Amino acid sequence: MTLCSATLPAAGFAFHGNPLERLSEHRGDAEWLARHFSAEAARFVLFCDKRPVVDVSDQGPGRPLSVLHRRDRADRLSMRVEDSLLLGFAPEGGAPEKGAPVFAAPLEIDADQLEALGEPLKPIDLRSLALQGVLEPGMLGMLAQASALLHWHDTHRFCSRCGSPSVMTLGGYRRDCPACGSLHFPRTDPVAIMLVSDGERCLMGRTPQIAEGVYSTLAGFIEPGETVEEAVRREVFEEAGIHVGAVSYRASQPWPFPASLMMGCHGTATSREIRMDESELEDCRWFSRKEVRAMMASDHPQGLMVPPPLSIAHWLIRSWIEAA
Repeated sequence: MTLCSATLPAAGFAFHGNPLERLSEHRGDAEWLARHFSAEAARFVLFCDKRPVVDVSDQGPGRPLSVLHRRDRADRLSMRVEDSLLLGFAPEGGAPEKGAPVFAAPLEIDADQLEALGEPLKPIDLRSLALQGVLEPGMLGMLAQASALLHWHDTHRFCSRCGSPSVMTLGGYRRDCPACGSLHFPRTDPVAIMLVSDGERCLMGRTPQIAEGVYSTLAGFIEPGETVEEAVRREVFEEAGIHVGAVSYRASQPWPFPASLMMGCHGTATSREIRMDESELEDCRWFSRKEVRAMMASDHPQGLMVPPPLSIAHWLIRSWIEAA
């Protein structure tokens, strides 16, 4: 399948590019899963207090940190074997070797207990890892997969139909209810995120949750029975009172906070007067290209900024600037 070049990011943002080969057709084979779980080459992504455990030992200047651990270390750290799930297999050139199975699992111990063990290990949150750029390319995508799946299992331990305890199956990609036979699958929440412009200006806003002085693209969850384009138009009108005409899809980004897929779009405004919903936004305004360039260069006279490069919001804004 060939993708239109307009949909491919010119420069990567965080949490995409997961390198693992998922081999989903084999997940129903319990013997196959058990064999790979016990393989010498198997590696484990471990989570402590919902944060990935990173090996922070000195690996030399510029060397990326590792989040892949051997089975003996995973057992020593009290890995919850019953909650482990299969992420996939290392591709050609992957570490530690091609075809090495990679699993994810939470730990029984908390961060204080982990520190007390005296090993060069530290739980670091996903956002910090993305901002610091200390992992190999693609590892953030793998961590996004692991974090989203572990969160889903942690919050869906009981059948939504009858309330009975459910059990993990298919290597972590389904939960079955022994009581009523219901089958439950992991969910991803689709979000429309859009840069809206009127040609020479773009619309950006800020919520109370983001850092002071940062303005970003508007965004909102896609509702049932709604297309991506319809969600873009509805969200922009609800939050800013701006009507949007043409909508084009640009790119997407997994966003593991906890388990969303950001559907990046560009929208063309057909109205100009902002009528902001103050329950959603703290501020909303139009920005000229000159002003946005200054924001991206950290040279805005009022100290205003755009989101950091880890986000698809940054990429959408930069793409609009570079298309001029």
